[in-house]
Amino acid sequence: MFRTLAYCTTALHRDFTAYTTRRLQELGLHFGSLFPLIYVGKHPSCTQAQLTADLRLDWGHSQRTVTRLVEEGFLTRTKSGRAYRLDLSEKGQEAFQVSHQVFFDWDREVLGPLTEDEREQLFHLLAKLQKEEHPVCTNSSAVPSTTAD
Repeated sequence: MFRTLAYCTTALHRDFTAYTTRRLQELGLHFGSLFPLIYVGKHPSCTQAQLTADLRLDWGHSQRTVTRLVEEGFLTRTKSGRAYRLDLSEKGQEAFQVSHQVFFDWDREVLGPLTEDEREQLFHLLAKLQKEEHPVCTNSSAVPSTTAD
């Protein structure tokens, strides 16, 4: 069991969640806010329906998360026709920077013992395991971006 991909990925996910939670708590956020906050930062003026669909969230969870982020001053919600547009507030911009950077900081910590060649090989092998329609491990040398991709 301990030498299975399932076990290793679960252990890494738990470690990443704990690390991220510590960093986000400094801003008054929790792990569940991470991806919605990053999504809005990378897709300014998106609708909640777009966020919910693209992140594959349950509508109720999405509604509660967005409402909380608006109430806590991280997001703004502006009526535009029949939909509401979501944007980062000034406080949300700061949280976006931290939320985005946490991925690179954790990678630096966890991948530290590996050589550059070993890191490239790891990302190459992980990319081979992923489904074609949702590649995640495709650019291990990417630098943090704060603009919409």
